[in-house]
Amino acid sequence: MEPIQSALKKWMKENKNFQENYNQIRNDILNDPDVNEIIRKHPEFTGRDIDRNLMKLYEFRSQSKQCADCPSLAQCINILPGYTPYLEVEKSDIHLTYDKCHQKIKSDEQQQKQALVKSLYMPRDILEASIAGLDHKDAERHDAIRQAVSYIESIGTKQAEKGLYFHGPFGVGKTYFLGAIANELAEKRISSMLIYMPEFVREIKASLKDDSINEKIEHFKKVQVLMLDDIGAESLSAWFRDEILGSILQYRMMERLPVFFSSNYNLKQLEHHLATSTRGDTESVKAGRIIERIKQVSKEVSLFGYNRRG
Repeated sequence: MEPIQSALKKWMKENKNFQENYNQIRNDILNDPDVNEIIRKHPEFTGRDIDRNLMKLYEFRSQSKQCADCPSLAQCINILPGYTPYLEVEKSDIHLTYDKCHQKIKSDEQQQKQALVKSLYMPRDILEASIAGLDHKDAERHDAIRQAVSYIESIGTKQAEKGLYFHGPFGVGKTYFLGAIANELAEKRISSMLIYMPEFVREIKASLKDDSINEKIEHFKKVQVLMLDDIGAESLSAWFRDEILGSILQYRMMERLPVFFSSNYNLKQLEHHLATSTRGDTESVKAGRIIERIKQVSKEVSLFGYNRRG
């Protein structure tokens, strides 16, 4: 039986159009500036070496280099979307390798930052909040903005062991402050978790059914930065106040891990709220214990301004 390679060469000779097309493609490949540069640097290449590696050179030439011909990462034209080709030479062999392109690297970095901000029932606009979006023109917010910026600048120092307790009227942007700080922390590769307090209470109660409560509590205890949004908006049982919230705050206080809060109550008002259980009992001592822990893990900051939801 005639070897397939010999048969292919014979067929190419007998088919003039194919031979012409092949030669045109070969010339186009060799005239490509990047390919030409490789060949110029390796004068030892013979015509046979080039023909043997022509498919690799064709694959290299036909693809976008470092996003030059790709409108976006989603519209990448390359065989491996997000990866740019490189040619490497070893003796008379050409190897085609791939590495992440600029847009892929940027996209991966953004995803890594977003992964550092975990949320439990938080709207998208809060997760996309920024320090620049804090409305610096509103004089009533200047102190809160200064406190937020000061905390970001203190990362790595003893000052950063305490978070911030934002309190003020409904709709002034307290939750947005938490989201903005969380995103600034992500830029510094510090993970945070934002929790909407009323849903957090329901989540913990639901986890009693599937025995996941201990695992969840451990995570809330140990995350680098914990953020409890709208504390005081929920009705707490004595069990949740003492065994769940108290346990989490106690651990973070001992380990010097910061907690951020937002609330419609200042700390004195929150203490009164926590003292009254869902059964109507008043337990001032236990509520006071929670407040003391909050003071150990955060600094009270008032936040005022117009209602941004109105």
